[in-house]
Amino acid sequence: MHDHAPGIRGTGNRRLLAISLAITTVVMVVQIVGAALSGSLALLADAAHMFTDAAALVIALIASIVAARPANDRRTFGFQRAEVFGAAVNAVILIALSVWVSIEGITRLVRPSDVEVSGTLMLAIAIIGLIANAVAMWLLSAAQRTSINVRGAYLEVMGDLIGSAAVIVAAILIVTTGWVQADAIASLFIAAMIIPRAISLLREVVSVLSESTPKGMHVTEIRDHILATPGVVGCHDVHVWQLTRGAPVFTAHVVVDDQVLAEGRSGAILQRLQSCLSDHFDVEHSTFQLEPAGHVEHDAHA
Repeated sequence: MHDHAPGIRGTGNRRLLAISLAITTVVMVVQIVGAALSGSLALLADAAHMFTDAAALVIALIASIVAARPANDRRTFGFQRAEVFGAAVNAVILIALSVWVSIEGITRLVRPSDVEVSGTLMLAIAIIGLIANAVAMWLLSAAQRTSINVRGAYLEVMGDLIGSAAVIVAAILIVTTGWVQADAIASLFIAAMIIPRAISLLREVVSVLSESTPKGMHVTEIRDHILATPGVVGCHDVHVWQLTRGAPVFTAHVVVDDQVLAEGRSGAILQRLQSCLSDHFDVEHSTFQLEPAGHVEHDAHA
């Protein structure tokens, strides 16, 4: 018996996400070109940081689109796992980029005379990045209050705003004092911001693919809610996992009083259980197997 929800994901806010993605992508390309022209490692690191924002926006955009794609006989849950695979690739690329930036930054600190940095060009491009991030945050500010997807993208853009500010500070120091090591220090700061987020993303991917219980959900608490339902006398074989971020799936075997079945009240019990999972735990897709009390002994698992 299933709860056939019309869609695990909301499909709103696509336009805002698409506009923010376009802004972020354009500025990322500008920063890469600017890094090549100015010799600034911090700009390149900030472009990598922008890449994390673009990836987060792509993931959020995909999440809003895939919900509209119907499931089929081969992919009965739909296509939401595509987001997880994309996130895995994103995390690996980010870790590799961060390691390279860190090594290059340390090298420049040790041998600052080996590089030349145009502080003026670096400052101009960093200001463009700061303005673009501010605009993207403004676009997402209202929607992030009601959408967990947009909230994640909003926080990513906020992080990049801090990175752009660090590049601006470094550029000002280079222009006013000629201290080129400021560029390397800013790049190391940005790399230090990226690595924990990339590792956290990779851990989340592993958690989803290993079908672990979603963070913040407790099987014991869910089981207690089920057992508190009138007519329910037992609950076993409880499984909770997620297709992707924010899309939990639940299954359980629920033992009901024989009188419930005799009186034909199983439909009402099922409705209450599904409503409980949806209202209290934000589980849109739940599957329950209702069993008479005598069925438990030969069918239950640990």
